[in-house]
Amino acid sequence: MKKIVLLFAVLLNGMVALAQLSVGGLLTENQQSPMGMDVALPRFTWMLQSDLPATLQTAYEITVLQGKKKIWNTGKISSDQSVLIEYGGPALQSDTRYHWQVRVWDNHGRVSNWSESATFHMGFLSVDQWKSKWITLGFQEDSVNRPVHYYRNTFLVRKKISSATAYITSQGMYEGFLNGQRIGNDYLTPGWTSYKKRLQYQVYDVTGQLKPGENAVGVMLGNGWFRGTLGWTNNVNIYGKELALLFQLHITYADGSKEIIGSNEQWKSSYGAVGSSEIYHGEEIDARKELTGWTAVGFNDASWKGVRFIDAGYSHLIGTYNEPVRKHETFKSARLIITPKGEKVIDFGQNLVGWVKVTASGKSGDRIILKHAEVLDKLGNFYTENMRAAKTTATYVLSGKAQEVFEPHFTFYGFRYIKIEGDLQTIDPSWFEAIVLYSDMQRTGDFSSSHPLVNQLQHNIQWGQRGNFLDVPTDCPQRDERLGWTGDAQAFSRTASFNFNVHNFFAKWLRDVEADQLPNGSVPYVIPNVLGAGATGSTGWADVATIIPWNLYLAYGDKRVLENQYASMKRWVDFMESKSKNDLWNTGFHFGDWLFYRPFDDNDGRSAVTDKYLIAQCFYAHSTQLLVYAAQVLGKQEDVRYYSDRLKKIKTAFLQEYVTPSGRLVSGTQTALVLALNFDMLPEAMRASAANRLVENIASYGNHLSTGFLGTPYLCEVLTRFGKTDIAYALLRQESFPSWLYPVKMGATTIWERWSGIRPDSTFEPASMNSFNHYAYGAIGDWMYRRMVGIDNQDGSIGYKHIRIQPHLGEGFTEAKATQETYYGAISSGWKVNGKAFSMESTIPTNTRAKLYVPVEGEFQINGVNANSATGARLLASENGYQVIEVGSGAYRITGTLR
Repeated sequence: MKKIVLLFAVLLNGMVALAQLSVGGLLTENQQSPMGMDVALPRFTWMLQSDLPATLQTAYEITVLQGKKKIWNTGKISSDQSVLIEYGGPALQSDTRYHWQVRVWDNHGRVSNWSESATFHMGFLSVDQWKSKWITLGFQEDSVNRPVHYYRNTFLVRKKISSATAYITSQGMYEGFLNGQRIGNDYLTPGWTSYKKRLQYQVYDVTGQLKPGENAVGVMLGNGWFRGTLGWTNNVNIYGKELALLFQLHITYADGSKEIIGSNEQWKSSYGAVGSSEIYHGEEIDARKELTGWTAVGFNDASWKGVRFIDAGYSHLIGTYNEPVRKHETFKSARLIITPKGEKVIDFGQNLVGWVKVTASGKSGDRIILKHAEVLDKLGNFYTENMRAAKTTATYVLSGKAQEVFEPHFTFYGFRYIKIEGDLQTIDPSWFEAIVLYSDMQRTGDFSSSHPLVNQLQHNIQWGQRGNFLDVPTDCPQRDERLGWTGDAQAFSRTASFNFNVHNFFAKWLRDVEADQLPNGSVPYVIPNVLGAGATGSTGWADVATIIPWNLYLAYGDKRVLENQYASMKRWVDFMESKSKNDLWNTGFHFGDWLFYRPFDDNDGRSAVTDKYLIAQCFYAHSTQLLVYAAQVLGKQEDVRYYSDRLKKIKTAFLQEYVTPSGRLVSGTQTALVLALNFDMLPEAMRASAANRLVENIASYGNHLSTGFLGTPYLCEVLTRFGKTDIAYALLRQESFPSWLYPVKMGATTIWERWSGIRPDSTFEPASMNSFNHYAYGAIGDWMYRRMVGIDNQDGSIGYKHIRIQPHLGEGFTEAKATQETYYGAISSGWKVNGKAFSMESTIPTNTRAKLYVPVEGEFQINGVNANSATGARLLASENGYQVIEVGSGAYRITGTLR
């Protein structure tokens, strides 16, 4: 018998040894092989891959190398942490590339091989690294048209090159070239930040673009966000009047010597084919003025002028924290339309953000004029009134060559349709290709169900995010606005983190929230703030300072975000306290529940008007609560005590001012009830009756919502929390106005600004404010992921280390499924019902554990085996009608009979 046991043990050990454990998906500061970081202590993340279920990391070892020299090794660290491990070696050096690897041990007694090597490159860690000069035009600028600037220079490469790295930034947007080739594939660089305090530079590996002997560099500059029109009333030159370029090329030769080529007095400047370029109004390109070969060696620049230095400084320059804007999907013409007015219109089939690439031929001087629109009017004609003052036009003048290609450089358009005007008699739809631009965020989430209209809603939510996450979270991408409205961003931030990895996108933007926050703690309506010091402090908008940092912490487990933003969070809460009397914040301007339901010719009070100061008190409490949570995470116990006491007083003041003794609110709207319930403003004994009043209110509107920007994100969440999931489903299924599916039924391909952007009679809401790409109402996506399908953190957990999958079934759906990519790997889950038969399939990534909540009664099966004896699953106590099992990583198919 002992021999048999020994033989079995040997065989088992052999099987474990054959099983594979590996490490991949290496990230540095949440990026793959980043260039130009200026984070002194970068953090490392990796994923485990295992072919054994229930695999957990038990230890890791990291090695960091500079060239072949090992500069840091952790040794074997006993830990299950594989996300955001902070570098702990000697100080990293500017302009230096590093390599790192990791290996891990697991709970099955295995050790992985070393991972493939990942790299990261450090940018400038001190301002004295900048050796170049800021340059601008050396001649008098055309101050009316303000054409795009052209700069060039040549330089010699005398020896064999080992590496070459270009550092570039600008006042305005830039596009750079080396020896006729574009530098990088980033667009709208250097991005948009609070320029006077934070201006990003980009870093590019250009080793392969240089050659022995003479080389040429060329750079174009456009107005961009720096001095172009932003906001309203011809608001120009917000950050300055002069465009300027800062360029610095670091060359390391094979013999170890180094050389710096920078922007200096030897550069030359001119105008070229690209004329006027404005974000709102579009771009003009005259191919007859093309300077052929101007970015290459051999170009005759004798007619070009010199350059002039400006003192723009270096202390505000920072590395690029977030993903750059890049090209993504492309759309060919879906159809060519001749409208009732005789307009030539192309429909691309999707409301998108980017531009149209034109490939055409014609006579010299022929013009192609493209105008952009989101919708056609009731009669089928081209409609641009909702663009307001934005001209949204691209004008191209042909040179007469056989075939010419046009694309803008320093603008973008929000559109589904283009109208073609100009001199060409014949239009070939194949000449026009729509190219989509947005920040290069990894897509991390997907959702689908048995309801085709809800699937289209999910499509619209994701395309609304694509179109408005263009370096900053804009409200809309098409009209004379396109600003980083804080209320929209905070409302949508949780949904955003499911659809795409917005970790760095929001972390970078939050630093601008802090930079533009007023000394008294008030937060502007838009970030970067281009509306001035008076446009600050609205409840639900300014609370972006507390809400998004906390949501990022929940989604990604990033404590450093809280550390970086804590002072900003605290200053905002203190601002509200400073404006309160007897703990009641009832002063100042507030947008309120923006764009709530308001029926036309409202004679009986059906407009869902919520007292703005009631809303303010709720968000005052919510931000204070989030500050307490952050203080607990960061170990700031004195702040925990102070703000916890403050929170009690805020809620007491709310009860005294806005709640009757019987529990009714002074505003009986859906938004008032939702906020009071979601932020726990009511004592426990009053909450059930308030939830019932919410259901009664919804029923009084014929099972329609009436909420605006501030109530909508929490509506279905509150209903589910208080056992009213059937009502949440009824709202989701609702197809008539106002509802999430009404725009879908009206042909929307993105989320609208208004519930009724196009009325049932096909007329429009007022053009003064009627965007058809406005993501805020897409916040329902959070509920679809976290409640319908049920993917979430367990209570008290962050970053999906400990997962909860708790689906909520509802009428009108026979299935729903979702996938969520995390730093541990993909979580996926989906459920199906067929009569009383229920099935659920869930996949849990390696190095995590999960609780699965199964809405069945009696015995059920896991992977074809009774749950009580299923391998790797532990049956826990039932909770609220769910049978609960705890599992490790792996794939699980669960079947049973519904309650």
